Amino acid sequence: MLIAAGFFVFFCSAFSLFAMTPADSAAVHPAARPLDRNDYKTLGLAALGGTLEFYDFVIFVFFAVTLGHLFFPPSMPGWLVQLQTLGIFAAGYLARPVGGIIIAHFGDKLGRKKMFTLSILLMSVPTFVIGVMPTYASIGIAAPLLLLAMRVLQGAAIGGEMPGAWVFVAEHVPANRYGFGIGTLTAGITGGILLGSLIAIFINRTFAPEEILNYAWRIPFIIGGVFGFVSVYLRRFLGETPVFKELAAKRALARELPVKTVLREHRQACLVTAGMTWSLSTAVVVLILMTPTLLQTQYGISIPSSLVANCVATLMLTLGCVLFGWLTDKIGTRPTLVVGWGGLAIASYWFFANLPGITHESLVFHYGLVGLFCGVIATMPIVGTRAFPPAIRFSGLSFAYNVAYAIFGGFTPVLTQLWLQQDRMAAAYYVGGVSILAILIGLIPLAAFGWKPVREEDARPA
Repeated sequence: MLIAAGFFVFFCSAFSLFAMTPADSAAVHPAARPLDRNDYKTLGLAALGGTLEFYDFVIFVFFAVTLGHLFFPPSMPGWLVQLQTLGIFAAGYLARPVGGIIIAHFGDKLGRKKMFTLSILLMSVPTFVIGVMPTYASIGIAAPLLLLAMRVLQGAAIGGEMPGAWVFVAEHVPANRYGFGIGTLTAGITGGILLGSLIAIFINRTFAPEEILNYAWRIPFIIGGVFGFVSVYLRRFLGETPVFKELAAKRALARELPVKTVLREHRQACLVTAGMTWSLSTAVVVLILMTPTLLQTQYGISIPSSLVANCVATLMLTLGCVLFGWLTDKIGTRPTLVVGWGGLAIASYWFFANLPGITHESLVFHYGLVGLFCGVIATMPIVGTRAFPPAIRFSGLSFAYNVAYAIFGGFTPVLTQLWLQQDRMAAAYYVGGVSILAILIGLIPLAAFGWKPVREEDARPA
């Protein structure tokens, strides 16, 4: 009851504190128009492509144990095999900044659509190759080296795909549907985690362990590659963004290396975007990717129960992205940041505090609530795409997001695991800390530091 009362007081306070004046509302809702058929087609194809591409990126982690057995010498100690396998997985994160910067450079120079299509092709090919490549038993040490190379290509692709997708949608949808558009796309991207989880569950329930080791592990990767090739074809039907076409017509494209302009003139915007990325990466890595393992190892919850609860949480995350994106259009970005990140901090604490001895039904409910509030991660690209001017928007967002994700996404699991050795509530405290960071970003008058968000209506054709 006390927790429920806390939720009620919190929401009432947030809405009363950030109730918008008519002037605020006008700033959030410029030149309103409803979404048309082309908008829905763009959102649908972009979100579907994001789902399939992120599935390709995360399916590796669901089969990490199997890949470790198949791609390293049988004589290698188990702990070293897992360390090497996770190292190959992490290589994908380290490759994100390089791939993101290169793809974004040409996205600002040659067009959003071309790079939007290239990124998914760059993901599909290595995913398919992993599904058909020989293992250590066939080609020896070349197997893990080839697996590493494919993982690096996947990382480079996802580094360009996510910022590119956000920019592509942001420059297509009408200004008064800005948050909904980006929230829907982000929901599609997070849906890739759910799809990977469901297929992993299907494979493990359909095939015996020996069959998975022999051939069934290949199925998810081959499916992912085929999905990607289909997405490449579907993206042919998307048009270039109106903002980029206007920039090209006015010869207003970046005249120098875009990332050079970003580092010289937009450092404050980079810091803001990086701070929001820290919050986003923590919510995804700790609450969605790490928590199923924590439930099993720290709290003795069964594997089936933790996987089912995680699927529910991931589904709620997908729905939450649309919800919080829609909220930014209705009440503004600042109050949405406070409501969403504040709610996530409270829901996470409530979840972890109630874990000892929790029933399956309560686990699913509490974890689902956490997943719903995790949807506030959609505010990161909403803030990030508005932080940079159109001529270098792709490069600015890609640089700040990918570098921050490589840093924070890399040390977050290690920091959390070390902290958990001292305090079982460490995950809740860490999530609460980065939630406060995101709220502060929404509250601090950033213009005082020289940061001036770009008004979308100024960047659009009349």
